[in-house]
Amino acid sequence: MDDLIAPEDLPEYVPGQVLLSSDDQDWRGVSLRTYRYQGQDVEIPPMRDFMLVSYRTGITPMQRKFAGKWTQTVCGPGALSLLTRSEVSRWTWSEDVDVTHLYLSADLVSDVAIEMTGRAVHDVCLADVLNADDPVVSNAIAAVAREAASNDMGGALYVEAVARQVVIHLLRNYAAVRLAKPGRNAQFSPSQRRRIVEFIAANLHETLRLDTMAEELNLTPHSFSRHFKRSLGATPYSYVMQQRLERARSLLAGSAKSAKEIAAACGFSDQAHLTRLFARQFGVTPTAFRLGLNDRGP
Repeated sequence: MDDLIAPEDLPEYVPGQVLLSSDDQDWRGVSLRTYRYQGQDVEIPPMRDFMLVSYRTGITPMQRKFAGKWTQTVCGPGALSLLTRSEVSRWTWSEDVDVTHLYLSADLVSDVAIEMTGRAVHDVCLADVLNADDPVVSNAIAAVAREAASNDMGGALYVEAVARQVVIHLLRNYAAVRLAKPGRNAQFSPSQRRRIVEFIAANLHETLRLDTMAEELNLTPHSFSRHFKRSLGATPYSYVMQQRLERARSLLAGSAKSAKEIAAACGFSDQAHLTRLFARQFGVTPTAFRLGLNDRGP
């Protein structure tokens, strides 16, 4: 769905004063905003992220329409509302309130669900909860808000750890998880693909075993290999080797490292191994490749 709105776009649909924001924080998969709202009647388009609402000050009658059904309650300090992603909702309240929104990305929630179930996840949907009394989630949101306000060292690591605990709690108590059916066309999720590509790039100097890469995504080697080829168009071995050769070519062109040093930095067993595979791939030895660059000059 291309028309999902991001957290920073919410004020276009729900006008309010921003009291606190994590927009300038380098957080991954998590963001936070605190708003001061006057009473209003608004429709919120489908959101990109899961949204948790913690009520801080003010008490108000609250009504929400979700999936064609109206729910009503009274929300005040300590109350918690949950809104799943990708669904239209309508909210109506009459009194002024201060609320904190914690947004959790689909990638983060999916990654945690995969780790918990050991299976590929098709979809996660939060329950229609307008008013819950849940100190676990409320205290976690307050902790993330303090990090947004303080910007202390290690804040991103702390927030990620808290967010993952919140997701586990949500999945246990408020969520329906649909597992992907095993099939011939199974592929990595976008977050899994990104994670394994980054993992390989960061570890090209190491021996990248199939079981090690599979463990990174909490998959069996067999499932990992099948997903890998369908997602990246090559077997794990072929992909890793191609990345080693591309890294070697880049270092030959842009560094003064010797061929022996480059072989070690790119995970080849020795210089001869690099030379043999480099020549097979590019039609020229590493030494000749570098000499050719030098001959062309600046």
